[in-house]
Amino acid sequence: MKRTERQIVLPLLAAVLAAAAVMTLVLTWQLTFWQDTFDFLISRRDITWDTVFTPHNEHIIVFPTLIEQAIMRIFGLGDAHPEYILLVVFLIAAALLVFDYVRRRTGYWAALFATILILCLGPAWEVLLWPFEIGFIGSILFGVATLLALERDSRRRDLAACAFLILAMGFSSLGIPFAVGAAVDVVQKRRTRGWGRAYLVVVPVALFALWYLGWGHEAESHMTLHNVLASPPFVLESVAVAAGSLFGFATSSASGEIVPLWGALILVGVVAGVVHVQRRHPGYLPTLWPVVAAALANWFLTAFNAEPGRDPTSSRYQYAGAIFIVLVLANLLPKLEWTRRRLIAVAAIVLLAAAPNLVFLKEKRDNLKVETVITKADLAAIQISRRTVDPEFRLGPEIAGTPSLINVTAAGWLGAEDEYGSPAYSEAELAAAPPPGPHWADVVLSQALPIQTVVKVGGYDAHGGGENCITVAANSPPLGEVPVHPGQTRVEVPPGPEAQLSLRRFATGEFPVALAPAPGNSAVVLRVPRDESPRPWYLHVAAEQSVRVCR
Repeated sequence: MKRTERQIVLPLLAAVLAAAAVMTLVLTWQLTFWQDTFDFLISRRDITWDTVFTPHNEHIIVFPTLIEQAIMRIFGLGDAHPEYILLVVFLIAAALLVFDYVRRRTGYWAALFATILILCLGPAWEVLLWPFEIGFIGSILFGVATLLALERDSRRRDLAACAFLILAMGFSSLGIPFAVGAAVDVVQKRRTRGWGRAYLVVVPVALFALWYLGWGHEAESHMTLHNVLASPPFVLESVAVAAGSLFGFATSSASGEIVPLWGALILVGVVAGVVHVQRRHPGYLPTLWPVVAAALANWFLTAFNAEPGRDPTSSRYQYAGAIFIVLVLANLLPKLEWTRRRLIAVAAIVLLAAAPNLVFLKEKRDNLKVETVITKADLAAIQISRRTVDPEFRLGPEIAGTPSLINVTAAGWLGAEDEYGSPAYSEAELAAAPPPGPHWADVVLSQALPIQTVVKVGGYDAHGGGENCITVAANSPPLGEVPVHPGQTRVEVPPGPEAQLSLRRFATGEFPVALAPAPGNSAVVLRVPRDESPRPWYLHVAAEQSVRVCR
């Protein structure tokens, strides 16, 4: 018996979803918490009205906050594996709903190909590799569920749509466009079903309005008249970039940056293709208008709140943009008869689109691996310095080596560690960690303890010295060093050129901590506080004259 399209595609879909889940877990298994996640871990550890309802930037994040608090209480912060497993669950669930939406309109094969493109959307790497973005994914997941529930006219489906819309709007403000889409559906069906079902939009919007009146209005807003007036070109560029991302033409192979021109060319091709199909097979589904309304609301609201770092090429915007394009096309394109030749041609196009996107995704994962090394090292340094570190000490980029830890303060992190554990390196792991982890750990330690120096010009004593002194020969080797232990160490520099002093502790082959230069005929008192590690520091002296180092 000849197998049906359904019998062929569903096993392939299962294989694609399993492969995507394994790929995401393999790519992320060695990663740790990153960037905005630390707002959850430090500032939102307790379940209070404020921690749950306070916006992050301008976004509502009620359900992501509750999820993160549950993860902390159940699994602790020893590693980020539970977060990444949950990320995979959300990504697969969203892909399944997109598949179902497209399948109902254009058939199984088109739905499978669309799902593959979404799961391999490398330019949306922030969403695919960062659990914090389950806020965006959750809004997409339950937003698409809302659209699916609205397809059948029944009171039960309207109740489900209302519940899904509440969830979509509670995960992030990306739920608002789906409320717009649902409102369009209510208006479309008002003659056949009346206005009584308007509650499915009114209730979620009213809950969102209550949140806004209580907490959301305090969030910083970037909506300006300039942004509103400049929104049309912003929206057009956003659609173009999302189209380029979906079909593998978003990024430059040389620079790795997103190039809007490629997306614009792809968008022109897509529009031309749709026009051609509409001429041969005129007509579209009535469900087109709720999706178009939701898509335009998404892009225009993004444009209204534009600021540096939130331009059309931003990674996190590519996921929603690509999905909206897929949903719109599903309402415009007819079902096809899938001949073998047509299948081979479309499969080749999908593979050619997915391949560069997966390369881009792997490159961004490699960047996150470096961030993971720095994060684990810097957090370890905070924990080692807990005896003396200022509670308000903050891991700014000039100290931490990365801007992704700007939300971390010493008191906040040490409180989280005491309560839920830590993914930071142990002392032994830090000593063996790959670069640049030990480098930045030494820099953080020097500032967190802190290590202090006092320069006494004219303090050199030609008759000084003793059994606790070591003489460092002039022009000592580049890696020459003297162990330095907690307490005071005196560096005596005879008359002559100034001496350069630097330290290392966990770093090897370099001295990351540069101290103030020591002038000729001076003594420098180096004060090193005691901390949680017995490991000594190592002092390097670069001078044209012999220098004494004394305990």
